[in-house]
Amino acid sequence: MNVCENWEPESPELTNTQLSLKENIMTQQKQKTMIFKSAIVMVGVALITWTGIVGASPASDSEGLIELTGSFDVVPTGRIGTNIGDEAPNIIMNNPKGKKMKLSDLRGSIVLIDFWASWCGPCRRENVNVVKAYEKYRKAKFKNADGFEIFSISLDSKVSSWESAIKKDGLKWDYHVSDLKKWQNEAAAMYGVSSIPMSFLLDENGIVVAKDLRGFELHRHIDKFVKSLK
Repeated sequence: MNVCENWEPESPELTNTQLSLKENIMTQQKQKTMIFKSAIVMVGVALITWTGIVGASPASDSEGLIELTGSFDVVPTGRIGTNIGDEAPNIIMNNPKGKKMKLSDLRGSIVLIDFWASWCGPCRRENVNVVKAYEKYRKAKFKNADGFEIFSISLDSKVSSWESAIKKDGLKWDYHVSDLKKWQNEAAAMYGVSSIPMSFLLDENGIVVAKDLRGFELHRHIDKFVKSLK
């Protein structure tokens, strides 16, 4: 299992009628999926055919190849939220020593908001990658940002377990917060987090530019903002 989920126990055993209805629904869903996939294949074939025709036209020979380029910059929506393009909601929460820490204090830097917990195995394994990213980018020079920071929110309920995991996993950055409410964590509720690890990458203006980044994908997205690593 690659995530730790917030889940509720399943309902009592289904009746035969309910099972039959469930099987019918699943069959209909599979049929719809097959039709949708077939449609995608047909559209793809049509596009390939059209591209071949355009590429072979006299106009393309005389005018040369047209290079398709485009900006992958995220366009701000002007809203506060957790969708791509939204301004990330501010988080104000205590660190293990009881000091209030604010996400807004990191404005101007590229920020990785990381939801995790000491009791979450997938989180602890992903921490290895997060630490590598911190070591790689903390002294990097960015195109528009002042630097790179990580803002970690723990879904722990005990300070001792939380602090122990921070130390054991080598999470050396300063911004570690929690309200010790586990799945009732207010920041998790605000960000719609129902499984961990979960992350949100913010640009220097606090805009959400990517989320749920793990492994190489985390590095690939941060690289977009880097001018040099030295």
